[in-house]
Amino acid sequence: MIKSAATSVMEPIRHIIERLGGEMSTVLSSTITRLVIAALLGGIIGLERELHHKPAGLRTNMFICFGAAMFTILSDQLAMEHPGDHTRIAAQIIPGIGFIGAGSILHSRGSVTGLTTAATLFVVASVGMAAGGGLYLTAVFATGLILVALALLGNVERRFSLKSVSLNYEVTGESLETTIAELNRILEAEQQRMQNVHVAGAPGHYRVIFSVDCSGDEQDELKLLLEESTVFSGVATLGATEHE
Repeated sequence: MIKSAATSVMEPIRHIIERLGGEMSTVLSSTITRLVIAALLGGIIGLERELHHKPAGLRTNMFICFGAAMFTILSDQLAMEHPGDHTRIAAQIIPGIGFIGAGSILHSRGSVTGLTTAATLFVVASVGMAAGGGLYLTAVFATGLILVALALLGNVERRFSLKSVSLNYEVTGESLETTIAELNRILEAEQQRMQNVHVAGAPGHYRVIFSVDCSGDEQDELKLLLEESTVFSGVATLGATEHE
């Protein structure tokens, strides 16, 4: 009789433990799947950035996507145990990513770089949130669109000279005043301006090094005008930087 009573008491407990174990296993499996998908999608986007030698590459994008997914999962799971606004944790992802994105934007003497990198980090976080919320199809589709935009649209911008290019020039001349005056005349005619100006040399042989930000076609036209000028002893380009 005692054995029968013990059995009747333990049986419901055993069912509860088995049920909880099954639920925990399901939750754990779902969590791992979401985190793995987030890491993979973030890594794919990061790899594209890494191959193009951008500041935020493979690890940065993977970590941001993974972290956004983790915070989204935590937000949902903590809300189950502690009723309340389950969006509070996830909502903090946006200002956090904004802070990181702001750090990737550089402003120097009228030239702004890193905007595409900052925007990429922002949308990568949204992919992580989608994966963390179990919206796998949405996350994969968004990743595809991001890759198309980064690769295809970048080529279109270069093809039609829509991207701004910073090109460094070195101009030599016998007279510094005459050289500077001729540079100002040409640049004003082209509605461009010199940046990062450095002057070196001695009387009879001065070097003026500067950079100009404009499109590729405008750079070609400016270089042609500089080379055609009879005031300069020589004109050389020292390298170009393509802005995002």
